[in-house]
Amino acid sequence: MFKFLKNIMKKELNLTNDAYSFHRVLKTDIKKDPNVEEDEIIFGCGCFWGAEKCFWKLPGVVTTSVGYAGGEKINPTYYEVCSGLTGHSEVVRVIWNKSEIDISDLLKMFWECHDPTQKNRQGNDMGTQYRSAIYYTNESNFRTILASKEQYQKELNKKNFGLIETEIKKIDKYFYAEQYHQQYLASTGSRQYCSASPTKVKLGVFNGSNYKLEDHIWENFNWEVDKCVLRSDNNPIKNKI
Repeated sequence: MFKFLKNIMKKELNLTNDAYSFHRVLKTDIKKDPNVEEDEIIFGCGCFWGAEKCFWKLPGVVTTSVGYAGGEKINPTYYEVCSGLTGHSEVVRVIWNKSEIDISDLLKMFWECHDPTQKNRQGNDMGTQYRSAIYYTNESNFRTILASKEQYQKELNKKNFGLIETEIKKIDKYFYAEQYHQQYLASTGSRQYCSASPTKVKLGVFNGSNYKLEDHIWENFNWEVDKCVLRSDNNPIKNKI
């Protein structure tokens, strides 16, 4: 992915670290803060292009954006993050309506859409920026996150996978990625690329889970099919059949 993006960046040298404020799919403000009926979380699942699409398709998600988190430098650029020197991970910030979708639904998507047992890589993409990560801002979500990890590890063990390498920590800094990365897979002429390597292992019920999405929602994500997210359209899934 890095070589391909070099060519884009040469053509768009006027871009800064400011992001579009308008979500091209959800038609919402990607820079908004959650209100009292909403919450936010940040996921690292490898390359953030495909990961963002996974989450914007879920009903109840208010907005998504891609950016950098978990590192040291303030306002890092894509080049700096890819150098591995800033310590940041490519991430997706998700804001959701708590009455329509639960954090357990989001965690189900997170664990199932990539391989959390891969360390500092995801598929063909290698480097610390592609590490698996969950960064939370709300302390009340911590126990649910850990419980989902514990349950998913049990499911992975049944299929002879290794240990989960996901970094989990509370953070207070998130930096928006450059404009051309935002909802990239929905942009005209985009390269439909995703290196995520789902384990095909599903997350079931766990302590604290309160799934709100119905089964037909998850039928849109068949991890048995290679690059299933890329094969789907960009539209959010309807909650009702």
